[in-house]
Amino acid sequence: MYKVKMKQFIVILLFVTVFYSCKNDSKTETANNTTETTDNIRQVTGNFIYYADAAVLQTKSELFGVIENEKMKELVEKSKAYKNEPTDEVVVTLKVKVSKKPENEEGWENRVDIIDIVSIAKANPDDNDIIKLGNDKNVENQ
Repeated sequence: MYKVKMKQFIVILLFVTVFYSCKNDSKTETANNTTETTDNIRQVTGNFIYYADAAVLQTKSELFGVIENEKMKELVEKSKAYKNEPTDEVVVTLKVKVSKKPENEEGWENRVDIIDIVSIAKANPDDNDIIKLGNDKNVENQ
């Protein structure tokens, strides 16, 4: 009787394991706050900057050039409300399609095509490692 219950338990456990592993879910979570699907579309959170006709998206572990399209232009316009200066970054969550840049083009190795803008927020000024040069009237000449 013990062997029969043990066999039933193993069969049920095997059935549940197979059923669970065959679940049709194409999303996987990655370590840098992104959700990736099987067709290279990700939801990415990172810092976005657009300056002098160049757009860059930086996550904790990756750096992307941003393809100029209507969604990128929309993001640039919406992000102006969160900036004090043109060189300020904004924190964004975007749905993007990731691709490699063509060999004959300059720019970042990886690039993203923005599919959807999920959220935009002002960057934390303490996280901003940019050094700004210029004349400061409060600094004495030495």
